[in-house]
Amino acid sequence: MQTLIKNGTIINEGSVARGSVLIKDARICKIIKEKDFRRYEDYLLCLDKLSACSKVIDATGMMVMPGIIDTHVHFREPGNTIAGTIESESKAALLGGVTSYMDMPNNSPSCTTLELLKQKFERAAETSYANYSFYLGASNSNLGEIEKAEPKRVCGVKVFMGASTGNLLVDSEKALQEIFRSSKLLIAAHCEDNDEIAANFKLYAANYRDNIPVAAHPLIRSAKACYKSSCKAIEMAVKYGARFHLLHVSTAKEAELLATLYTAKAPFGSNSEDYKITAETAPHYLWFNSTDYEKYGNLIKCNPAIKSAEDMAALRKALKDGVLQTVATDHAPHPLQAKMKPFKEAPGGIPLVQYSLVMMLELVEQGVFSLEEVVGKMCHNPALCFRIKDRGFLREGYFADITIFKPIGEDSLAEQQPKPASLCGWSPFTERGVYYNSDSGEKHSLTGFSNRVEYVFVNGTMVVEGASLTGERRVLELEFNASE
Repeated sequence: MQTLIKNGTIINEGSVARGSVLIKDARICKIIKEKDFRRYEDYLLCLDKLSACSKVIDATGMMVMPGIIDTHVHFREPGNTIAGTIESESKAALLGGVTSYMDMPNNSPSCTTLELLKQKFERAAETSYANYSFYLGASNSNLGEIEKAEPKRVCGVKVFMGASTGNLLVDSEKALQEIFRSSKLLIAAHCEDNDEIAANFKLYAANYRDNIPVAAHPLIRSAKACYKSSCKAIEMAVKYGARFHLLHVSTAKEAELLATLYTAKAPFGSNSEDYKITAETAPHYLWFNSTDYEKYGNLIKCNPAIKSAEDMAALRKALKDGVLQTVATDHAPHPLQAKMKPFKEAPGGIPLVQYSLVMMLELVEQGVFSLEEVVGKMCHNPALCFRIKDRGFLREGYFADITIFKPIGEDSLAEQQPKPASLCGWSPFTERGVYYNSDSGEKHSLTGFSNRVEYVFVNGTMVVEGASLTGERRVLELEFNASE
């Protein structure tokens, strides 16, 4: 079975060029660029020959890019399936152009054993609609499990160096040292200093009692708390030569810290092997800042907290400069009624896996990033950081994970955006054309995003067509080049 995606604008490996992609079975068979032909007529003749024996998708006026690899999601299964399941959240991912994901271990029970990890892999094989891998959770006492995990199959070990769910907080200095010394897996860390957060919370609780405003969130879970913990993690990674990925960077000071590590290195894309320490930020830290709490309230409460406009600007610059290598969502669904509780009771987390690409493309429209930068940070660099085999690029022989999006005209932008497919049923974009339903049944919708995901292919199978799920499913575990 062959599929020809013809006459799209291909965004890949730092270039934007008109061309076509031929898929055979699960992989990319051929990439045909118009500029590689001496005459335009020869390009059209080539397409005519391929069209005769292929299913054809006309991508004229559309942008063709690799499928997004989201290396940081919380799909809630097992233990909190009222908020999300592997099936529901992977479907939402597809509608956002995400073809592969890596799910975190703070489930119930916490995924800290190889047996529990095996169960998650088995569940994904049955129900996931996107390619997958799972993190093993670190605890104060499971070093043996970490050492036995398969680096070719398991994306990494997640270390919570700040408050977390269940028994996943690693607060033993000895345990931390041993994990950084011994892990063959990439170590990914949530870095916030608990003592700093506790002291800040005590201060605000004394002043406001049970009525702490949501605007205090970035002052309680402060920039200092993030920086202090990130310094500690990076120091250990350097000491032991560990492969380390700093998760959801939210502050200018952390970006400055990371910049000092890269001053003598070649750019990441050209020499990623030199980068044992890498870092991500999330789309909400590039989109929102602390002035938005008044408008969005708990809908944008997350951990680490969204911080100042100055932090947001610094993160945008750090991403452009290569100080931050990747963008991942930290997709974290909660029932809307839980988010509407008072600040102290409302959980932290935002469901963004369906909207990360259109958010980043909106920033392209605003001149913040280029299309090439978005593809680099959301597709290429995740594959390089995690050493994913045969994904993240449009290359002949690679798996045909492909996302196609198109600009939307000014008319009826809101109506052209898919509604939230996450089981929680809401998103924070009440003024960006994305719907959510309150308990009263009220529907909120204003203007929309400028682009829409139109087609998505996973392993050569079309899983999204016309911005809707096709119901087709062809997924695989992610494989990692662990020997590099």
